[in-house]
Amino acid sequence: MLQTTKRPDSPVSIIGAGIAGAWQALLFAQAGHVVTLHERGDAAMTDATSHWAGGMLAPYCEAEVAEPIVSRLGLRSLEIWRRELPETPFNGSLVVAHPRERNDFERFARMTEGHERLDAAGLAALEPSLEGRFREALFFPSEGHVEPRRVLPKLHERIRAAGGTIKFESRVSAAELDGVVIDCRGLSARDEQPELRGVKGEMILIETDEVHLARPVRLIHPRWPLYVIPREDNLFMLGATSIEAEDTGVSVRSALELLGAAYAVHPAFGEARIVEFGSGLRPAFPDNLPRIGIRGEKIAVNGLYRHGFLLAPALAELTLAYVQRGQIDNEVMQCG
Repeated sequence: MLQTTKRPDSPVSIIGAGIAGAWQALLFAQAGHVVTLHERGDAAMTDATSHWAGGMLAPYCEAEVAEPIVSRLGLRSLEIWRRELPETPFNGSLVVAHPRERNDFERFARMTEGHERLDAAGLAALEPSLEGRFREALFFPSEGHVEPRRVLPKLHERIRAAGGTIKFESRVSAAELDGVVIDCRGLSARDEQPELRGVKGEMILIETDEVHLARPVRLIHPRWPLYVIPREDNLFMLGATSIEAEDTGVSVRSALELLGAAYAVHPAFGEARIVEFGSGLRPAFPDNLPRIGIRGEKIAVNGLYRHGFLLAPALAELTLAYVQRGQIDNEVMQCG
């Protein structure tokens, strides 16, 4: 553990400029620390897990399968997103199902909170493109979403504006750096955290001007949640699978599932143009929960699993509170 709390202007090095590292760098820089953010890739960040993320900020929906800590940290993260990037879309999210998945739909409703039930007319009023498509829906009005490939550069800009330095194509290790070092390398940190594993999440990007959505739509699925996320320029992201595999690419089966889900949400998606297939490996510990590991002045933030954009702000706030005040969150932090 740190022997003393750090002065607000003490230097902090962060390794990894994906969503976890970016939020660490931003909050530490805003608190007055001399921050250097190291990223082994280039500024395009195409090799980062964040590049293939959905960007959903949905703590209420995630409560259906996630542990309570994910909801707790996720709700706090929503407040930080609103504070730091007030332009973030908080239009809510929708959960829908076809009649054959009625039991799973009701189970989802029981397992979650913070939602309103909409009948067909209410759904059509909220999303006119879905008129006549579903008998009812669950509307989570407090949830939001971001477009990862647009919001990550915004965070990097905010870091620089707060006085932080970002070094791309900088391959460093924690042992090479002095002072407080925060390791946010994801799967690359297995040299220090061998229990990490990669969980593949596949996505497809499509383009159409025949469907207009203001918020993500989750379609209840018997194996995994499938969602359609609106992006700018008539684009929609279809995601996402969770496969215990560390290969890259999208399988034929997954592509059929994702495209079929989109068609089930609206037949017009059948005429959409496929823009991109891709997948990312989400870093996860055996319990699928995030962890802040502390060894002296070396801190590792990892295991965000499929909740990276949802949890990163709250985890950064916890890390900052520890470095500055010695505050410990026993659910997340491990010392020694």
